[in-house]
Amino acid sequence: MEKALFVIQNWELIGNYLLAKYKDHHWLLATLKGLRNGIVYGCKVRLPHALVMVFLFQEGTYKLCTGFLEQFSGKKSGWHSFVSAFVMGYYVFGENNAVNMQINLYLLSRVAVGLAKLAAQKEVIQQPQRPIFPWFAATVWGLVLWLFEHHKDTLQMSLQKSMTYLYHESEIWTGIRDFLLRNSDRAI
Repeated sequence: MEKALFVIQNWELIGNYLLAKYKDHHWLLATLKGLRNGIVYGCKVRLPHALVMVFLFQEGTYKLCTGFLEQFSGKKSGWHSFVSAFVMGYYVFGENNAVNMQINLYLLSRVAVGLAKLAAQKEVIQQPQRPIFPWFAATVWGLVLWLFEHHKDTLQMSLQKSMTYLYHESEIWTGIRDFLLRNSDRAI
């Protein structure tokens, strides 16, 4: 119990000692800080996404529009969902700003994968014979990090900021506080 109390009371001193002791292993420490930044980033991204989904599909704009179309046409039809979402997308997410761009790009990737699966189901394209997801993931990550490292200005601003936070700011710290708790003011 005494050892645990000592560690709690002196965590900053111990942490700074460990950072100094392992400074020759900067790549490993940067990896750990990158993991920390990834966890923080994930929490920041998932909450707004959850709120958007609740707004859209929980008795909101989309449901109101589909209900109106069903009442107007006298029965439920497959095209109602597209028209309702089209109208909602135009009015709710049609302004070109950072938040709407982020949401629309996120959905575009989901739609592209869904359409590829639909094309395979309808036999418009051949069903893959081997797993293609690893190749898809490798290509996406190879391209995005190549663009980020060599043509950063071509990426959307929020992606640039996210990648900087995850990959560049994880390289910078002055002590245990900005290693674990928050990024250094130098990390910009």
